[in-house]
Amino acid sequence: MSDGRQLVGIVLVSHSAEVAASVAELAKELAGGAGTVAVAPAGGTASGEFGTSSELVAAAAASVDRGAGVAVLTDLGSAVLTVKALLAEGDELPDHTRLVDAPFVEGAVAAVVTASTGADLDAVEAAAAEAYSYRKA
Repeated sequence: MSDGRQLVGIVLVSHSAEVAASVAELAKELAGGAGTVAVAPAGGTASGEFGTSSELVAAAAASVDRGAGVAVLTDLGSAVLTVKALLAEGDELPDHTRLVDAPFVEGAVAAVVTASTGADLDAVEAAAAEAYSYRKA
């Protein structure tokens, strides 16, 4: 981080490495580049197949931890279960890591935008969760 602020890190967990990476790129771009926010995709398995990997999630969370907490957004069922299992273990993820109940794409954008303002983990979670109410019609 260039300015020394502690910002919330964001991890995007998908069953697909390409989806996780693309959503991370989209969120950063729509947040104006959000160069100061650490965003890490954790998609697929270590062998490059579809699925989720607790090792990839833990590594991604460690890579974005800047001291202000880590918000983890997931796409589907077993991704949620993987993150919940890691949280239950208690020592695999950085302190103040939180599973955020939010839509994957819209929530990721809201989380990255909000984190880029220096907001705390509660505010990042609230912004991502609020994305459930975004109307498209």
